[in-house]
Amino acid sequence: MSNVDWPDNFHDLIFLPRIDEHIDDLAAMAEPEDWAYEHSEADHRKPILYNYIKYTYKRLAEEDKIAIADDGRALVFNTGLVTSSQEPIFCYCTPNNMPDTDVQWHFTAWKRKGDHALSSFSALPEMAHYFDDPTVLVLDPRKELRVNVEHVIADNKERFPEPYRSMDEYPLQTFLKGAIDNAQERVKRNYKTAIPQYYRGRVQLMLPLCIGSPGVADLALVVENHGAFYRASTCLTLEMAYNNARQLARPDKDWLQP
Repeated sequence: MSNVDWPDNFHDLIFLPRIDEHIDDLAAMAEPEDWAYEHSEADHRKPILYNYIKYTYKRLAEEDKIAIADDGRALVFNTGLVTSSQEPIFCYCTPNNMPDTDVQWHFTAWKRKGDHALSSFSALPEMAHYFDDPTVLVLDPRKELRVNVEHVIADNKERFPEPYRSMDEYPLQTFLKGAIDNAQERVKRNYKTAIPQYYRGRVQLMLPLCIGSPGVADLALVVENHGAFYRASTCLTLEMAYNNARQLARPDKDWLQP
């Protein structure tokens, strides 16, 4: 542990020019995976991977799992990704000498664990850790699910796809209640239906809301464990849900796809 007060924002510590180019390099080095949205536009070519790195860094900063080389000339963190041969991949940075920015470190390259450049570190940092109890990753169907349907709609109407976004609240509540009932039945048959996400220090679960068709999710219902019961009061777009889920692991694509 370094006991350094790392900034929450990746870009406040590391200068990363040509973001898309470097993210492409990481995608090419890591195990093959879909890192782009299939049905919506984004600011980057591989927005899922960019967000993954940004929020993985944030968690590592919280855990103080960022390391500076023994000689002080390099900085690394564990991306949590691996090559096809299961070799961990690190973000490797050197001191920033760019005159137009006061960010301390400059991204240099993605490095495999066995790369010679990492020999200047007596110990390499571990990957991000999100939970201690693995039972939080599975929804217990025996517990009651309490859903504030009115709140889900009122606070998230803009996240609903059309034609539901334009509906009056009463018919939309009826549609939503049916979709929630179906999601509960689905998770009883297949525990993998509930997909975990990490949010503000806690693991939550997401269930598919298939409003228009039984086999196609329109939204993700966020479910939080309150001990004796689960509570749900918000929903996410599928893009938001996939980004959040990918922080923990590559989601099963039974219903959640990028």
